[in-house]
Amino acid sequence: MILVDTSVLIDYLRDNENSAIQKFQHILDHNIPFGINPFIYQEVLQGVKSEKDFQEVREYLDTQNFYSLKDERDSFAAAAKIYFICRKKGITIQSTIDCLIIQTALENDLFLLHNDADFDRAAKIVGLKVF
Repeated sequence: MILVDTSVLIDYLRDNENSAIQKFQHILDHNIPFGINPFIYQEVLQGVKSEKDFQEVREYLDTQNFYSLKDERDSFAAAAKIYFICRKKGITIQSTIDCLIIQTALENDLFLLHNDADFDRAAKIVGLKVF
């Protein structure tokens, strides 16, 4: 199973071309199971430009599989620990949400498809599986 990050979905919705979009298109073409989490849902919706776009994107996202964190308190502590561990190794993850996305992938044993270098750097330290 694959967790598709905001960075990929925004590029996809904007018809951008890059290697992450090619991988996402492969996922779509081959009916490979994928999903998002509530943080990705929010980030994508925040980026729309109009009320019409908001409704269309929301309807699309509402059809996706959703993955959640397993425990409200422990999962957030684990996400904070990801930030802490990475920072101790000289890597600063730029977004708190990215730590929560990583934690969602780890807890649900998902590969992460992304277009964000922070995830590649974190993957080397915390065992994130990148698609």
